[in-house]
Amino acid sequence: MNATAAFCPATVDEVVEAVRAAPRVIPIGARTKPRLSAVDAQAISTRRLTGWVEYEPSEYTFTALAGTPIREIREVLAERGQHLPFDPPWSESGATLGGTVAAGCSGPGRFRFGGVRDFILGVRFVDGAGRVLRMGGKVVKNAAGFDLPKFFVGSLGRWGVLVELTFKVFPRPDATRTLDLGVEGFADAMQVLGEMSVNRWEPQAMELLPCGHRLLLRLAGPEGSLQPLADEILRRWPGQILDPQQASALWSDLAEFRWAHPDGVLLKVPLTPDLVPALARVIEGAGDVRMQIGAGGNVAYLSSGSDTSSAALLSGLRELGLVGLALRGQGPLWWGDRPVTGVESALRQALAADDRFPELDA
Repeated sequence: MNATAAFCPATVDEVVEAVRAAPRVIPIGARTKPRLSAVDAQAISTRRLTGWVEYEPSEYTFTALAGTPIREIREVLAERGQHLPFDPPWSESGATLGGTVAAGCSGPGRFRFGGVRDFILGVRFVDGAGRVLRMGGKVVKNAAGFDLPKFFVGSLGRWGVLVELTFKVFPRPDATRTLDLGVEGFADAMQVLGEMSVNRWEPQAMELLPCGHRLLLRLAGPEGSLQPLADEILRRWPGQILDPQQASALWSDLAEFRWAHPDGVLLKVPLTPDLVPALARVIEGAGDVRMQIGAGGNVAYLSSGSDTSSAALLSGLRELGLVGLALRGQGPLWWGDRPVTGVESALRQALAADDRFPELDA
């Protein structure tokens, strides 16, 4: 990666100047997912581009600058009894609003409510020509045509420098309960998740811990309704209700990925629940690899602690036809054979045809 110090613009006009000042640029936020920006390009940091542009609690929408920390967003929303239900990860580590969108990372709440893609309404960004463009709007409404802001979710900063984002929010639940269910392994866990998904309990989040034998289930709603639901679930499966402090610590550990190798590779792998047992067998044979299953079995986070285990992991992902995105650590950005779509090619032609930004495979 280029060792040149990052540009740190404090205004949108300064972002435009920074983009035009270098032949190749890459936006960065708090660097909580450093592999995404580990390319040979001039870094443009959004850390000084912070603050609220507009917040309408009665409309359940807000607009903020891209460098605004997620932690600040959460605190302000909480004061009005609102939240971002997809639980943006790394908020305690300083993750920013723009970086969360660019990485396309969502937390446990994605299972019930959808991910970051389902809550973004509008973006303002600087393209490769130094133009300030806006896509989407600042209100929740139905509109014809492409929902263009969604193209920036998971774009890794390759389409432009995000400077301003608009989101819709939801009311915070009155209360929550976290159940810690015991399972006999990944296959058993997927059976529990499958039954839970189609039942009336409507859990807010379901996450399988890296040990593979503990399934965290979060219920949310009116205080009086949660205990009967929890009791009913515990009559069906063995487990316990965690006290609030225990539950908060466990959800925080998952959101900050404290279970992962601190200096190793961390991958995000989209998948389906039926593939989890096969992936678990790959992990068992790969050596020093840890795995967390999130979003009810629709995403795996894998952490490798050695070059040998990383090589085995890459081979196993290819055999299963899976593709991982490296969030941290050394090695390739994409682990597996990533398909390139016509939409991606068209977007690059429209927004980054001058190669000011790296390609998605860089």
